[in-house]
Amino acid sequence: MDVERVAEELYGLKPAEFVPARDRYVAEAREAKDTAAAKAVAALRRPALAAWAANLLARQKRQEAEQFLAVGETLREAHRTLDGEQLRTASRQRNQLVTSLARTAADLAKEAGQPVSDTVLHEIEQTLHGVLADQDVAEDWSRGRLVKVPEIAVGFGAVTPEAAALARPSTAEPSPPESSPEEKRKSDPGKKPGKESGVKSGRDEDARRRRDLERARTTAGEAEAEAVRRERELAEARDARRVAGQEAEATAERVRGLEHELRETRQAKQEAGTAATKAAKAVTAAERAARQARRTAEQAARALRDMERQPEP
Repeated sequence: MDVERVAEELYGLKPAEFVPARDRYVAEAREAKDTAAAKAVAALRRPALAAWAANLLARQKRQEAEQFLAVGETLREAHRTLDGEQLRTASRQRNQLVTSLARTAADLAKEAGQPVSDTVLHEIEQTLHGVLADQDVAEDWSRGRLVKVPEIAVGFGAVTPEAAALARPSTAEPSPPESSPEEKRKSDPGKKPGKESGVKSGRDEDARRRRDLERARTTAGEAEAEAVRRERELAEARDARRVAGQEAEATAERVRGLEHELRETRQAKQEAGTAATKAAKAVTAAERAARQARRTAEQAARALRDMERQPEP
């Protein structure tokens, strides 16, 4: 059995169709004594609804998917090198693309006969953010074989212009260090700076560069920490919304079930009332018939006794 071909077919199916089709292939492989294929196919996991919808996007919109993957590569590289310009550009593209592509994926799911709720739409967005942040997730998605919604992607925070400017090496001429009063007193306009003055100036410039670099690192670290904190808050808010949505759906389902039971109970009550009325009428009729039968029997008994008393001729 060609496991790769089977996997490609299975991940193109709707989630509800996945397990029955997979189990049929497993049975075929076992019947053919292909133990390795049976084990490999049995290990394939059914995708979550949001992951399946995102997979549809990768399978059916190849050009858009390749552009999105390129944005992810740019973002990951920019974060590795702390390239502020690339980060700003790729971040703008990311937010626009994620929103647009998530809606496209939802439309594809609807066309496939599997419309998604707002909660699942947000999970599709989360999945696409994961594609941008994680190389392994990106590879699975590019093949249309994501199984679950990845964890909330953190670390792609907004980069402020100040942090980006500090992150880039400065190309401007350094400003000369401020001279101390003592140096000014000793300075002579007509006297050329000596070797010692040049060495000191170089040391001051190196110290200034080190301070600038340290400030840049501090600013970048603080910006990253703030971005992580904000994205964590966003993740918690989305999780809370998803849980609330799931609870609301579960409650609505319970309400529908109770309403159905109530309708059935009312129907049963009505039927029982009808049956009780019929039974009561039947009892009344039976009692009347029994009384009539008893009277007839008593009359027959009296007639018999009267006949027995009469003398024989």
